[in-house]
Parts: sequence; structure tokens; C-alpha cells
Amino acid sequence: MKKLTTVFIAILFALSMTGLCFAQAQAPAPAPEPTAKEVKAAEKKDAEKQTAAEKKAAEKKKAKEKRAAAKKKAAEKKAAQEKKAAEKKAAQEKKADEKKAAEEKK
Repeated sequence: MKKLTTVFIAILFALSMTGLCFAQAQAPAPAPEPTAKEVKAAEKKDAEKQTAAEKKAAEKKKAKEKRAAAKKKAAEKKAAQEKKAAEKKAAQEKKADEKKAAEEKK
């Protein structure tokens, strides 16, 4: 009986080891560790992405400032035109008043 139990345990052990080997053979291989060169390349790529994003943000900011400056310039130009028109109208009214005053004196 002892011999039979020993043989049974040995066969069971052999089958379990065989099963483990087959299971490992069908499993996908673990991902290899990245090398220092690959890590450096990935960091460089990330830095380039970040730099590109910063450039894009700077361009957007510059465009926004340019639009703001153009709006300010247009507003100043409009204000100057309105001021000039008001001065011209005031001069015409003054001239008309002087003309009326001159006619009344006659």
C-alpha cells in the first residue's frame, strides 16, 4: 500500500509539473524592461510634445494680444473721428452764430 501511494503521488506530481509547463508555454511572454535608450527616447518625445503644446499656447496668446491691440486701435481711431466731427460741428455752429450776429448788427 505504501508503494502504491508513493507511485500515485509521483505520477500526480509529474502530471502537475507537466501541466504547469504547458500552461507557461501558452502564456504570453512578459513585456521586456525598457532600455535606457528607449526611456531617453520616450522622455525626449514627451518633451517635444510639451514644447509643441507650449508653442501653441504662446501663439494663441500672441494672437489674442494682437486682436486686443487691433480692437484698441480701432476704438481710438473711432474716438478721434468722433472728436474731429464734434469739433467741426462746433466750428460750423460758431461760424453760423457769428454770421447771425453780424447780420443783426447791420
